[in-house]
Amino acid sequence: MKFNVPVSIRAFRAIQNIDTEELRTFQESEIRPFLPCLVRMSLCAPLDRSDEWAKQKSIILQMLSGIEVVNTLVTLLSIDFHALDQDARKEQQLRQKLSGNKSESILAQSCPHSLALEFERSDPSRRMRLLLSELLLVISQMKEPHAEFYVKPSELFDSEVYLQDVADVLCITQAELPSLLPLPEVAEAMLHVRNGPWLLCRLVANAPDSFDEVCEALVSNGEKQDEETAGGVVRTTALRMLSQMNPRGALNIRSSAVEHCRLPGLAIALTLDHYKRPQGFEEQEPDEEAEGENERSDLVSFVSGLLLGNDVNVRSWFAQYVRGAQKKKESSSHLHALREELTMELLNVIPPTNGVLPPHHVVQASCLLKLYCALRGIAGIKLSEEEMRLLVQLITSRPPPSPAGVRFLSLGLCMLIACPSLISNSEEDKMMVQWIRWFLGEISSFESTGGGEANFGELLLLLAIHFHGNQTNQIIDLVCSTLGMKIAVRTSALGRIKTIFTQEIFAEHVVTAHAVQVPVTPNLNAGIAGYLPVHCAHQLLKSRAFTKHKVPIKDWIYRQVCNSSTPLHPVLPSLIQVYVSSIVLPPTKGDQKVITNEPITEQEILDVFRHSELMQHSSGCPEQPARDGASPNQAELAVSNTTAQLLMLYYILLFEDCRLTNMKSLIAANRCARHSVSLQHVQNRQIQPYSGQLLLQLPIKYLIQQAQKQQQLYAGLFAPLLKLLVTHYPHLCQVQDWMTEEGDMAYLDARLSATSLHCTVAKLGEHLADIQSQPWRAILLLEQLGMRPPSHLLPFTECIVGSMLTLLDHEVPRQALNLIQRIWVKLNSVIPLKLGVMTVNGLRLKPRDRLQPILPYTQNDIVVDPLIVLRCDQRVFRCPPILEVILQLLTSFLAASRAHLSKHIQANPLSEKPGQISGDGEREELKHALIAAQESATAQILLEICLTTQEDQHVAGLLSSLQEVRCLVCSHLHQCFIADPYLAKLVHFQGYPSELLFVTVAGIPSMHICLDFIPELLSQPQLEKQIFAVQLVSHLCLQFALPKSLSISRLAVSVLSSLLSFLSSGMQPSVYIPLMPAMVRICQAFPVLCDDIISFLIQLGQMALAHVTINGSDLPISVDELWLRDLDTDTIRKLSEHNRLFHEVHKAYREIVQACVYR
Repeated sequence: MKFNVPVSIRAFRAIQNIDTEELRTFQESEIRPFLPCLVRMSLCAPLDRSDEWAKQKSIILQMLSGIEVVNTLVTLLSIDFHALDQDARKEQQLRQKLSGNKSESILAQSCPHSLALEFERSDPSRRMRLLLSELLLVISQMKEPHAEFYVKPSELFDSEVYLQDVADVLCITQAELPSLLPLPEVAEAMLHVRNGPWLLCRLVANAPDSFDEVCEALVSNGEKQDEETAGGVVRTTALRMLSQMNPRGALNIRSSAVEHCRLPGLAIALTLDHYKRPQGFEEQEPDEEAEGENERSDLVSFVSGLLLGNDVNVRSWFAQYVRGAQKKKESSSHLHALREELTMELLNVIPPTNGVLPPHHVVQASCLLKLYCALRGIAGIKLSEEEMRLLVQLITSRPPPSPAGVRFLSLGLCMLIACPSLISNSEEDKMMVQWIRWFLGEISSFESTGGGEANFGELLLLLAIHFHGNQTNQIIDLVCSTLGMKIAVRTSALGRIKTIFTQEIFAEHVVTAHAVQVPVTPNLNAGIAGYLPVHCAHQLLKSRAFTKHKVPIKDWIYRQVCNSSTPLHPVLPSLIQVYVSSIVLPPTKGDQKVITNEPITEQEILDVFRHSELMQHSSGCPEQPARDGASPNQAELAVSNTTAQLLMLYYILLFEDCRLTNMKSLIAANRCARHSVSLQHVQNRQIQPYSGQLLLQLPIKYLIQQAQKQQQLYAGLFAPLLKLLVTHYPHLCQVQDWMTEEGDMAYLDARLSATSLHCTVAKLGEHLADIQSQPWRAILLLEQLGMRPPSHLLPFTECIVGSMLTLLDHEVPRQALNLIQRIWVKLNSVIPLKLGVMTVNGLRLKPRDRLQPILPYTQNDIVVDPLIVLRCDQRVFRCPPILEVILQLLTSFLAASRAHLSKHIQANPLSEKPGQISGDGEREELKHALIAAQESATAQILLEICLTTQEDQHVAGLLSSLQEVRCLVCSHLHQCFIADPYLAKLVHFQGYPSELLFVTVAGIPSMHICLDFIPELLSQPQLEKQIFAVQLVSHLCLQFALPKSLSISRLAVSVLSSLLSFLSSGMQPSVYIPLMPAMVRICQAFPVLCDDIISFLIQLGQMALAHVTINGSDLPISVDELWLRDLDTDTIRKLSEHNRLFHEVHKAYREIVQACVYR
């Protein structure tokens, strides 16, 4: 296009704002493009009838009064547009029928001459018809499919002589017929004719409010790659002309192009236009001078945003453009102009011969490095020799010590690794080595200005560690993470850089020695980004570099753990894992004499918890002084936070888990080492576990609850920590305990009151001792204690537990017992291990000989024999609140016993000695047998306490202590049976008093699982088990009337009928008399079995009657007497066994008839 932009910036802004005072100052040539718009303003009736607009209108009329062309425009506005619109729509219909063929036309009839000549000779009305006919033809042909971009040859639009008149007619026609000629559609049509962009600018200048609409339509309909098609070039030219006419809309056009992923060449061209400022115009925007620096920086930031933004579609779209544009001639691509400008930016930033980068150029230099790295790695641009030379000069420059300088050095080093082709000769290789040696000497000065964040030294250490370990994937990930982009790096091209790192600069022993001297990161948390000393230590531990070169790392890790905070840094859990592995596991290959890392001592672990109030009360000892000879730094570490305590707990549990898991390999390694090393060295390799007393002092449960409440702060630690705790200390992870504790916390927090009584340990002990005479005093204090947080209750632990035995008397109010139980639950949430041992010792059964000393149970005693928990004062079994505590302890210690047995097997693997157990399978069987014996014994003891005693018979009322105790026991057994259904089978095969069957079946919801093994129980040879099975079936039928119960009931009746043939007459009474009530219950549950049971009873009664008649000394009871009255107990006892059996058969028959027939 040979035409310049037809409208100046100042003129377009004036017409856009309707600034008549500004328009008044223009020459006639300047306002010529806007004459159609101005004439319409002066002639058409305005909506604004204010005096201000009347004044402005008069100014417009004065401007138009001396212009000759205005008369022609007035004539154009005086035609009949309604008739024209109707003819134009008929023309559109005709074009649709003729598929764009110009053989016929309604608007342009009888044209003997060419279209241009007819346009010149015609009056204004006919001119408008000729233009409208030609425009509708272009629009109709534009919509037809074409193999290539369609350009319409037209005498009217191609001739430069008539362009002014054509533009005037086009502007007025579109303004008067907007529904017929939508402006976006006309704009699209202008792209298909010669001089279309020029006409489009004139059209938009006369309708300035449509600028954004037209540009948005042109961009949204644009090509993905505009420089590859002729249409894209024309569209780009039109949009650039529009942006030059209105520079304020240029950035909006560019944003629209990026949003739609269209016209990448246009986006670059507009950026360059904005970057270099519009050329060929004298008028500039008023604010451009003030935005000079922003405009110059917009070039780099815009292109960087395209390649490094979060939108994947935009990134791939622009990368495709770069790959395609660099293959074209330099003069035909905007990419070449972009590269030239970027080269100029490099020349402006590169320092002079001394190589020192000015401070005000550091940030811009970093941006340029990232941009070129993105162009090379993401867009695949091929750098020229000049660009590579300039980049190497920029990378090897020396920035001043500052955070920006640290960032520049990191980017430069990573770019050398990501783009190894930059180093193409020995001179540049020498420059790189000298540069690396320079910043190695300046690391301390850069670290001092790093602002407390990640510094450059850690990045160097990590790269050196990865190069030594030949971990190319980790190197690439590290480089990509530093650069902030994912690029492909050829590992084969890293050979020279690897040699520099591993041989010339960073030997492995130098790296390990330097790593332990790097200060730990204070207040390490996830908010500190970048590469830190902890990353270096983690990688060196993974490669076993510390043990290989005998560099101690324990103290450094200990200090870093103590200097951690929330949110937890993600590398810390991994650091502890590799550290524990380096302690426990010997090297897999190489010299067996290589020592492992030292474990953290117990005293150091206790120092982390020293100032914790929970630790002091849990251990039962006062605060310990600092260690002798400890440095000020170590003494300062004693004040630790919850994060450090959780990490140390994770270390202890992981150490124990790793030691037990690898015990076999450790023993085998020690056995092999005896043949090559001294005995003293073998003893040093023994991995000693931490003492149980240490774990008793730590507030484990409290810490895991804190991590659970704030899981977002301990991401990456809570899950593995909970897994280890469940594996080795399941008694601290009882779900039911946690639910109860959380409910109590919410209840008590809601009742916190500002006014409270002063409560001391001595005062509480005094009131608890007088609770029988003055209970209200103790209750008030207990209510106040119940509203305190768990940590505030620790001083009262011994007083609360010591008074439990005295609270078992009947005179103690139930409210006091409930408060004691609630306080005990809160204490159990912070010191469960110590509290459990204290409670068991406090409630234990006192020996009859009071002079005999009582040795308190230890944690290990109770774990080995959990039944100790039930060897308590018998009054506990009729005190529901205290019994609930005992059941909670019983569950915990049973879980601890199971874990103890598993750990014992792992810690003592089998060795090849004669007389030992054959294998691990047999040991596991013995373990399961012992666990089953413990749990079944526990269940049998709990069932026995549900039996009615003589004291219980004198208690009146339905809601007695016995009833509540039975509910607690049944609830506990239900949990046990659900956790291990085999236990239910074992308990019922062992049997228990039949009078408890109605309690267990009604109170244990999981008793329905007994239906699965009752057939097996019925098949046992012992008659006692068969009797118990039938009684159990009868109760289950009433509770669970299921089809399966019906089939098992039928089986039980069949078994009893079969026994009649095998049992001797002397054994029948002892077998069948207890089963008669069971027959009644079965008939009540399943009346369909009445016929079978009645038949069985008749047969049994006949056999009993025959035996009484033949052998009995007493006369049989008549049937009439049985129907009329029940015999009293004394009379029944005087009867013989067979007569009693006969009586029970008739009694059962009568109850069946009354319950099933007469019901």
